[in-house]
Amino acid sequence: MSYDAPTKAEQRPAEPPLHGAEAFEGMRRAGRLTAEALDLLVEHVKPGVSTQALDTLVAEFARDNGAYSATLLYRGYPKSICTSINHVVCHGIPNDKPLREGDILNIDVTLILDGWYGDSSRMYFVGEVPRRAARLCDVTYECLMRGVEAVKPGRTTNAIGAAIQSLAEQERCSVVRDFCGHGLGRVFHDAPTILHYVEPSYDVPLKPGMLFTVEPMINLGRPQVKVLSDGWTAVTRDRSLSAQFEHTVGVTETGVEIFTLSPKGYDKPPYNIAP
Repeated sequence: MSYDAPTKAEQRPAEPPLHGAEAFEGMRRAGRLTAEALDLLVEHVKPGVSTQALDTLVAEFARDNGAYSATLLYRGYPKSICTSINHVVCHGIPNDKPLREGDILNIDVTLILDGWYGDSSRMYFVGEVPRRAARLCDVTYECLMRGVEAVKPGRTTNAIGAAIQSLAEQERCSVVRDFCGHGLGRVFHDAPTILHYVEPSYDVPLKPGMLFTVEPMINLGRPQVKVLSDGWTAVTRDRSLSAQFEHTVGVTETGVEIFTLSPKGYDKPPYNIAP
């Protein structure tokens, strides 16, 4: 399964592993390559293009750079990326249906390079999008960055959730509860679980050497979701728009390092493509 945003019920080790300098260097390489794959897609996301075509581009890019997709055949998931359109919250499966003017699209990519996992997702605009859709993407990106900025030794995972939840609800949006961020490194999913809201019963101290994703899913409507009959595609129950951004980060001695920043500055739409 493309569990970039795994369910809370997924089993993980009780104690988050702490990684050293070698791991951080490996994560920098894997994170940058994943960000480059997302950059590559900017000029290809347009009306009439299929999400399957985008999947093929990422698969070829990974192969050409000595990497491969973590999602392909993971728990039977059939594709190299996840493509979630409009009211799809996460784990949308690429297909041959063309994108339409006004769609918003999340593309989630996880590449394995030299055994290290780089995991990231961004929103894309398909042509001109409605103002409410663009606003949702702005709010969701700001939620991500506030969550990342809350990462610091001595704090806890609930500091991340509080930063995200407070902003989302202030903007009259809702935080999806059914999926969450996760530890990673040389495995796809590890401790700690990163909730994007405050949960007093789960609050893990942040320590230097932790590696994990922050990946809030924010809805314009209610937070409830359902999974379709394909077993993967999660959608909003009220069919409201949903957006997500994701970074892979590491806790340092003084704060946080983001491994998946866009080399081209394509961190949120609309993207101004350089000539």
